Amino acid sequence: MPAKRPPARGNPPRSGRSANGKPAPRTTRVDQVAQVLGEILQWSGPADGVLSRWLRAHPKLGARDRGEIAEAVYQTLRHLRRYRRYAESGSGPASRRLAVLGLADTLGEGAWRSALTGAEAEWLAHVGRLDAQSLPRAVRHSLPDWLDDALGRLDEPEALMAALNQPAALDIRANPLKADRDAVLEALRAEAGQPGSRIPAGEPMPWSPWGIRLPAGTPLQRWERFLDGTVEVQDEGSQLLALLVGPKRGEMVIDFCAGAGGKTLLLGALMRSSGRLYAFDVSAARLARLTPRLARSGLSNVEPVVIANENDARVKRLAGKAQRVLVDAPCTGTGTLRRNPDIKWRQNPAALESLHALQASILASAARCVAPGGRLVYATCSLLPEENERQAEAFLAAHPGFRAVPAGEILAGRTGVPLDGPHLKLRPDRHGTDGFFAAVFERTS
Repeated sequence: MPAKRPPARGNPPRSGRSANGKPAPRTTRVDQVAQVLGEILQWSGPADGVLSRWLRAHPKLGARDRGEIAEAVYQTLRHLRRYRRYAESGSGPASRRLAVLGLADTLGEGAWRSALTGAEAEWLAHVGRLDAQSLPRAVRHSLPDWLDDALGRLDEPEALMAALNQPAALDIRANPLKADRDAVLEALRAEAGQPGSRIPAGEPMPWSPWGIRLPAGTPLQRWERFLDGTVEVQDEGSQLLALLVGPKRGEMVIDFCAGAGGKTLLLGALMRSSGRLYAFDVSAARLARLTPRLARSGLSNVEPVVIANENDARVKRLAGKAQRVLVDAPCTGTGTLRRNPDIKWRQNPAALESLHALQASILASAARCVAPGGRLVYATCSLLPEENERQAEAFLAAHPGFRAVPAGEILAGRTGVPLDGPHLKLRPDRHGTDGFFAAVFERTS
């Protein structure tokens, strides 16, 4: 990991447009992307947070400017190892060479000829003649060696690796408390037909009964149906977890690692805002992001609770009381690389062992909350068996009072998603979702 250094300051243009309102020169865009990359590649925090701070510091940038910068930055992070290999043959600041490659891939090489020096144009032309298939697999798909080895042990690894480097669409869902999917699709079609609208019609998802897929970058934040809580942003795989939990009206349900509450909101809506739904998380900041979403949702049965750890006294007081418990465990996040490509560069394989221990501890603690006959769902957004099947096997071996419930028994008739084995396992190359895993257990005694 590179040594940390202060963020680049300099005196960059404050806007992607010149004083006369015309689009900024392409050289400015190269400098802007290079500047963002220079800060992100210090690996001091998640890329989305660094990018957001940079954009807030440049409030005069227009929507198109912001979109081009973000797209080029994320393209570079997806293909960072390959780009760095190509950049070895160039000259000048490394962040500028990376920015040129990211912009050329997202906006087309021709648009950037005038922004490059003669040496840079010659180098970019040389890069364009290279055959990526001749590179080692880890370089070709821009993976650290440890992750290339791990994914290489899965079925059809090349297809999976390629899919993880493709940008993800924007997945949303209807709020069952306020509207069904058909009504939302009708509203989208009506909005898309308005002059000047930037909202597309959208397509129904193949697996989730509530899900709708929109193009990446769709500006939902000001759409009336988003502001009033009729729709929420949630990946399709994450939506399917609610089907596995299967909450009912009047039950006590616990979302053990609630985060910003996307799954919590869907569970609460399926409970018709009845019973009691606890949203546990160790991060007050993450739970704070649930507050505005909760206000939009129309739910009154959700109780956010910040806990110190999985053995918090507030958790122990619920021993044996919950009919449904969901554990969306902290994990490597390897299934979300389409959306968070920086994860693969910020993960340290040496830390995986402690992460596996934390997952097992959280699952064991959550299991104590399950009432006899109740259901426990263990889920991750990881593709690695060490975090998924092996955790499920270890849990059953250590907890004879639980039995495994095949996911297919619960999902039958609710979704047509194909299952391979007793667990829910999703991959972007096969299902069009983020990578997800879920195992279901029932307490028998």
